Amino acid sequence: MFDMNTITPLAVALIPILPLLAALAIALGFIFNWNREEAGEKETATITISMATLSFVLTLFLSISALLNGQQGKIELGQWLASGDFLVKVSFLLDYLSLTMATLIGFIILIINRFCINYLHREAGFQRFFILLSVFHSAMLLIVLSGNAVLTFIGWELAGVSSYLLIAYSWHRETATRNAGRAFVTNRIGDAGFLLAIAFCFYWLGTVEWDEMLRAMQSKAESPLFIGIIVAGFMMAAFAKSAQFPFSPWITRALEGPTPSSAVFYGSIMVHAGVYLLLRLEPLLMQVPFLMLGILFIGAVTVIYSYLVGLVQTDIKSSFMFATLLQVGLIMIWIGLGLFTLALVHLVIHAIWRAYQFLHAPSFMQMVNRPARPVPTWLSNKEWLYTAALQRFWLDDTANWLLTRPTQALAHEAQVFDEQVIDRMTGMPSQANMLNTLASWEAHQQGRFELQSEIGIGSGLLGKTMQAIASILHWFEDNLVLKVSGDGLINGLDYLGYYIEKIDSLLSKPRYLLLLIMATFVIVL
Repeated sequence: MFDMNTITPLAVALIPILPLLAALAIALGFIFNWNREEAGEKETATITISMATLSFVLTLFLSISALLNGQQGKIELGQWLASGDFLVKVSFLLDYLSLTMATLIGFIILIINRFCINYLHREAGFQRFFILLSVFHSAMLLIVLSGNAVLTFIGWELAGVSSYLLIAYSWHRETATRNAGRAFVTNRIGDAGFLLAIAFCFYWLGTVEWDEMLRAMQSKAESPLFIGIIVAGFMMAAFAKSAQFPFSPWITRALEGPTPSSAVFYGSIMVHAGVYLLLRLEPLLMQVPFLMLGILFIGAVTVIYSYLVGLVQTDIKSSFMFATLLQVGLIMIWIGLGLFTLALVHLVIHAIWRAYQFLHAPSFMQMVNRPARPVPTWLSNKEWLYTAALQRFWLDDTANWLLTRPTQALAHEAQVFDEQVIDRMTGMPSQANMLNTLASWEAHQQGRFELQSEIGIGSGLLGKTMQAIASILHWFEDNLVLKVSGDGLINGLDYLGYYIEKIDSLLSKPRYLLLLIMATFVIVL
């Protein structure tokens, strides 16, 4: 007889780990040239399908066990982080919500993995795609099985990173990288809400365990306001991840990636991650009904927005995407009305159906030989509404103006500051001087070895220190002292004066002066 108390913790731990091991194995094979190009496709496919299948079988095992013996609730594998009163456990939940979602995710991703083997045959990024898809698989399983908010957030971020990299799958195309940046920036807003909610859970409730939050909330007299703030942070994360209004623009830009990634990420799986988070917060949501009204309102606005914009779409993937937003908005409405079971049933049915539609889209486009359906007469007759729908109610432009462009400008300023100030002060090579070819790298290595042969090679900590000092003195003598007529020393001083003037000119600009003032305050405080 099998001991369920021994098998279950191991099985639960392996469910999210196995896809991650698949990603690691494929990556190592690619690095060491075991499975590159077309010759390595079979090995990559075998690893991916084997690990995904085993993970799905373990999930089915736990689900069937829960049906026969009752749900086992929470399993703790140990402590991950402990500092004072703050404790983060490695815990997993095996209730009906977690097992339903894990089974759904495993089933859909297993099918999509098999579909991708033929769809991406002879693609240059075949191995890269399956690495990212396996990481995403592990991340989503971690999200739905985690017993606390911290582990959920780790899966949340892994899913976001893999999504970003798959949107930029065709990285040589500017459109792909730009759209990936838009998705990345928008989701960081939701991540900020998630982090704030975790911090407040630690500070006010003293725990981040999902099942302990309700007990902690009931034991505190000041719960209504504080619980509302915590739930509001999680709600922001859910709205951003599920592309609810006004965060909707990023998800249509995410269709830049391959069709299978669109199916698994934005059509069926990741778009429902925000819905899952709200379903997990059901006990807390019931304590703050005014926030449930907010969920109801956001869901209703998303439904109206996606319905109107979807009517004017002419390509199949965009049409599917706005249909997906409409259905997710309806699920949000069920949550806002307190119909959590209906929301979960709707989620499961919609995820399976939408995955099928997205995977069928390439064949559908080959089969259809007629133009897209015309815009309804009632909409085309209202010129202002028709224009607004065509422009997607200007949400894309607003998001670019408020989020994407300021972030890109900040990144550019940081890069300039690094190149012009930090790199100069620390002696790091600028991007213009980086080694960009194998030949230049070999030449650099040859020069380094020649220098070492001149000054000797030290061993141990003291020897390495003396070697570094000797290298500096060698450079100083060769480039300054030994130059004819003292020109080397003069040139060195001119060099130093040039960089001081450069720093002075940069600090005269308001943005760098403000940065210096902020740094001064940080040091003083």
